[in-house]
Amino acid sequence: MSERAAPFHCPYCGDEDLRPSTEGGHGSWECGSCRRAFQLKFLGLLSGSSTTSGGPSDDHRD
Repeated sequence: MSERAAPFHCPYCGDEDLRPSTEGGHGSWECGSCRRAFQLKFLGLLSGSSTTSGGPSDDHRD
């Protein structure tokens, strides 16, 4: 099994200056560029029938 994946870009500013956070616990990262801290968390696997995109439904008719 391989090691856990690390984020490549800050989700807020897009910079690559990331380092593990010592204060936030497991999965916490700090961005040296925008000085924000964030946490990554695996929520689970989506079912095969899930088609949600987060946007408006394609079935909407006027």
